[in-house]
Amino acid sequence: MRLGDLEFLILNDGTLRLDGGAMFGVIPKPMWEKKSPADDRNRIVLAMNCLLIRAAGKTILVETGAGDKWDAKRRDIYAFEGSPRFPDQLAAHGVKPENVDFVINTHLHFDHCGWNTRMVNGKARPTFPNARYVVQKKDFEHAKNPTERDRASFISENYLPVEEAGQWWLLEGETEIVPGVTVFPVPGHTHAMQCVKLTGAGKTAIFLADLVPTTAHLPLAWIMGFDLFPLTTLESRKKWLPQIATNGWLALFAHDTVVRAAYLRERNGNYEAEPAQID
Repeated sequence: MRLGDLEFLILNDGTLRLDGGAMFGVIPKPMWEKKSPADDRNRIVLAMNCLLIRAAGKTILVETGAGDKWDAKRRDIYAFEGSPRFPDQLAAHGVKPENVDFVINTHLHFDHCGWNTRMVNGKARPTFPNARYVVQKKDFEHAKNPTERDRASFISENYLPVEEAGQWWLLEGETEIVPGVTVFPVPGHTHAMQCVKLTGAGKTAIFLADLVPTTAHLPLAWIMGFDLFPLTTLESRKKWLPQIATNGWLALFAHDTVVRAAYLRERNGNYEAEPAQID
C-alpha cells in the first residue's frame, strides 16, 4: 500500500497458539470464544504480522515474528505453523538481510522479535547486520531483568546479541525514524511498548502492536491478562482509538489471522472494524 512516497506491505511469520484466557484477561470464556474459538488445550490461533516499509530511501521492518530458536517443548506449547517464514517472505520481495536499514520492535516479547537474531555456528547473531534496531529504552531495560510474572515472554538471545553488536537505538519517547515513520510509547502491555505511525499523502496508518492485538480485542475492556498494567492499557485505548476512528486512520493488527488492516467505526461508544484491502 502506498502513502505518497511511503510504501508498506504486511508480511508475517506464520501463527502461534496462546491460552485464550490469558489473551482475554477478565472476559469470560463464553464471550471471547464466540470470536476466537479455542482448541482442546484452550489455545487460540494468532498471527505474527510484520511490516516491510520502504520510505525515505530506507528499508524498514516492524517486528520480526518468533524466529526459529525453539526446542521441542516450546514448539509443542506454542504450535508454530506457517510457511514461508518471515526471512523467506523478505527474500521473495527482494530484501536481503544486509540491505535492511532499521528494525523496529514494538516491544521485546518473543513473538515480536524472534528473527532479530539467528543461530550461526551455535551462537545467536543479528540477522540484519547493517540495521539499527529500535525499541524504547524502558522496555529494553525490563527485558534484561524481567519479573517472575512475565519472564516466560522473553528470550534473551533475541536482543542481547544485538546489544553486543552495538546495533540498538534505544529511544526515550516519541521519535521520527525517517520522514513518514514515527514511533510513540503506548504503555500498559509493557512499560513502554511503542506503536508505529506511517504517514504520507494526507493518509495515516497505525500499527497497533499489542494495544489491540486482534479485532476481537476492540471492546475497551477486552484487555489481555499478559498486560503488566491493564488500567494503563485501558487509558491508552481511550486515548488512541477515538483518534484512529475520528481521523479515518488505517489500523494495522499484529495478531489477527483474518483482518490485518481495518478502519475503525465508533457506534454508541463501541468500536467496530471495517476490513480494508491492502495491496
